[in-house]
Amino acid sequence: MIIRQMRRKDIPGIQKVAEISWHDTYDGIIPISVQDRFLEQAYSNKSMKQRLKRSLMLVADAGVHLAGFANFSFINQDGESELGAIYLLPDYQGQKIGSQLLAKGIESLKSVKRIAVHVEKDNKKGFYFYQSKGFVVTDTFEEQFFDCKLQTIKMVLKI
Repeated sequence: MIIRQMRRKDIPGIQKVAEISWHDTYDGIIPISVQDRFLEQAYSNKSMKQRLKRSLMLVADAGVHLAGFANFSFINQDGESELGAIYLLPDYQGQKIGSQLLAKGIESLKSVKRIAVHVEKDNKKGFYFYQSKGFVVTDTFEEQFFDCKLQTIKMVLKI
């Protein structure tokens, strides 16, 4: 498995990983119609090209296809980056690929002091993954996500 920066040609692979992993992770948590609307908007070709320019996008390259990806914002003036996503295809979960993506993101964002991530409270896999990496809960809140309300947990990792 090679962890590397995203290239423009990776866009279709990232879109596929996002779709499969979202449907797997949020089945029974977020209605499929809401998931699909989000995916269409957040992972459109236009959005992906903007992410490529405006954020750190890392991919887990399995050779024939992408196994997953991570998306970090660039560091703000307070030394904080936001981890927008670590998504893996279900068959690749539990193989330390998410850990590799996180580690490469920290290494790439050389002067980062904190990384924040938002996790839906019923996303237990995500919550326990981040907790195992040293992220701690700093806030919980309700947010409107298209047609549904989500209970969101903010977690922060101090570097």
